[in-house]
Amino acid sequence: MVSLNGGTRCGICLAMAEENKQSEVPPQVQPGVAESYSGGSGSKKEWPEVVGFTPEEAEMKIRADMPMVQIQVVPPNHFVTMDYNLRRVRLFLDSDGKVARPPRIG
Repeated sequence: MVSLNGGTRCGICLAMAEENKQSEVPPQVQPGVAESYSGGSGSKKEWPEVVGFTPEEAEMKIRADMPMVQIQVVPPNHFVTMDYNLRRVRLFLDSDGKVARPPRIG
């Protein structure tokens, strides 16, 4: 047994912990995962052509390309979470209520 920070650990446990550290792989999006949500590798990921549209017009255009998407309308100067969601497209609006920047998946 080996004493570590006031506790005891067996040599096998320490060796296993070291092996796990060396084999850790950072999480990545697997190939094909985004395509399965968005409808295929040829599907759009961004809609720059809807800048200046009303939210309703933009939603109709985006849903024509990606029917299962969740549309989230974001008023000017509002905060959003930083999580990435393959089934979400956010519409950031300007002070006139029009789409201010190209909506994209995420």
